[in-house]
Amino acid sequence: MIALRLNDLRQHSEGLRGYFRSLSVRSRYNRFLGAMSELPRTQLEHFIHVGEDDRFSVVATMLVDGVETVVGEARYAFEPDTASFEFGLSIDDRWQGQGIGEALLRNLECRAAAFGAKRLFGDTLRSNAAMIGLARKSGYAFMPSPGDWKLVRFEKHIDVAPQEIPCASWRLAAEQIAHHAAA
Repeated sequence: MIALRLNDLRQHSEGLRGYFRSLSVRSRYNRFLGAMSELPRTQLEHFIHVGEDDRFSVVATMLVDGVETVVGEARYAFEPDTASFEFGLSIDDRWQGQGIGEALLRNLECRAAAFGAKRLFGDTLRSNAAMIGLARKSGYAFMPSPGDWKLVRFEKHIDVAPQEIPCASWRLAAEQIAHHAAA
């Protein structure tokens, strides 16, 4: 049975560095919208110092051969003035297509509702078929990204109160999705 856990990043700095190293060149390019061979120290600091400037991070970890391993990550920011929740995410190439991206996305939707956000959005390269497919499957609408023709924006509106979101527990929701994906 697969048990997916979604955790904050404070205790995962080394695991996160290894995670980014293990991503394929294409996955790193898709995640950062450009070439990057290593997660720079400054970028790592932004990932692990959660809450600064209303920016947060979350990782998806799984027990692999007895070792807690980062298999996905997301970084998000809440803009209270516009009630907007912007995010980006990635999934380890070896774990793509197994429901982890869907679990992360649902987790982000729950967090957005808890913040009082009215919309979630992200930008991705037009060539990032995996992210576009995940967003489409999850009910996001698509539009041109402001200011960059190489990107596409996906967006979803939240019209319910946080207690009406079907995932009262972020961790429980992630575990249920992972269990369903493994079945």
